[in-house]
Amino acid sequence: MEGWDPTTKSTLTQIPLLSVKAGPRDGGAWTQRLKEEYKALIAYTSMNKSKDNDWFRISAANPEGTRWTGKCWYVHNLLKYEFDLQFDIPVTYPATAPELELPELDGKTQRYEHYAVVALQGYCPLPLCIRCIAYNTILILVVIIYTRLECSVYRRIPGYCLVKLPMYKSHRPRFGIAHALCLGLAPWLAAEIPILVDSGMIKHKDDVAASSESS
Repeated sequence: MEGWDPTTKSTLTQIPLLSVKAGPRDGGAWTQRLKEEYKALIAYTSMNKSKDNDWFRISAANPEGTRWTGKCWYVHNLLKYEFDLQFDIPVTYPATAPELELPELDGKTQRYEHYAVVALQGYCPLPLCIRCIAYNTILILVVIIYTRLECSVYRRIPGYCLVKLPMYKSHRPRFGIAHALCLGLAPWLAAEIPILVDSGMIKHKDDVAASSESS
């Protein structure tokens, strides 16, 4: 954890590290891994509540613990924006990290081909829009400062790029789902939701209800 900013380091030190290196194909060992995953998630959720920063709920959607669903939310201008959250555990987990999906943002951002996906295989998406160059420059600088690691573009796809963030990848299998949420989804929501709201791409549920009633 050396080199991380104090806030991130403080948060991560309070999320239990996982000791069982097992995936969905590992039988009883996977059951033990799931117990550790839940322990870490409970600790992270409790910590967020104590700081009045509760922002997600997830649980396994099947007995095998390979499909997870829930909700995540972000408060912008005193309004709460809530989204469905889903992801599958890869068969090669924890060597391969899950991709967190926000289906409700499908088609509302050019960065993703189908769902709004937060790729946690050591990478974080950033835009490549010419009109957002000033914003992107600042955001990239923030990412560099946040990780205290040198960012490098891993691959380019029309509409977005993936910036390599080795901090999650280099700490597997000790990092699990809770750590992925902390290092991947939390900063993604903080960076992207305000932009989507201000651009009119997403609206608060009360605004949607008011529009429906007026029409």
